[in-house]
Amino acid sequence: MTIASGASADATSSASDLAGLLDAVAVGDRMAFRDLYGRTSAKLFGAVLGICKDRSLAEDVMQDAYLRVWRYADGFDPTRAAPVTWLVTIARNAAIDAVRVRGRAGALFDGARDDDDDDEDPMMRVADPTEHPAPWDLEALKACLASLESDHRRCVLLAYYEGYSREDLSERFDRPVGTIKTWLFRGLAALKTCLGTS
Repeated sequence: MTIASGASADATSSASDLAGLLDAVAVGDRMAFRDLYGRTSAKLFGAVLGICKDRSLAEDVMQDAYLRVWRYADGFDPTRAAPVTWLVTIARNAAIDAVRVRGRAGALFDGARDDDDDDEDPMMRVADPTEHPAPWDLEALKACLASLESDHRRCVLLAYYEGYSREDLSERFDRPVGTIKTWLFRGLAALKTCLGTS
């Protein structure tokens, strides 16, 4: 997949234009899908590359991300998120999934055991618009995030939107991994309560 250059139409694509394209994609319009890709791929690729740190992996992730867009375009709701926000969320989640899969594969290759392999990150289900229609909007999420303690908020955002592992966060915050797990658990619990999803 060839990634659009920085000279793409991202900056000139209005929310209404993109919403219209998503509506067309939802009913299987391939030309609309190509247009949507041309208008948004540079922005999404930047978000993906920032998480993957590897261009080859990022290009693979882009294919997965746009496949998700094609499959789930009918779930886009302009009253809950702007088109670009919805698209970037899908791309980031695809990138985080890919980074975690690669990390687990590396751990298995090295003979390491991940005690948390069976843990599911509930925030991924909250954040991913392809899983189910979210019962809240972006502004509600922002307000709930603002209510968290500063370190807990930063920890949650870095983990679930930037793909940081618990070990990365432990090093970044100079705290034991166990403390990071507690921060993430408490932060997520507070968010779920605030958003009314608990």
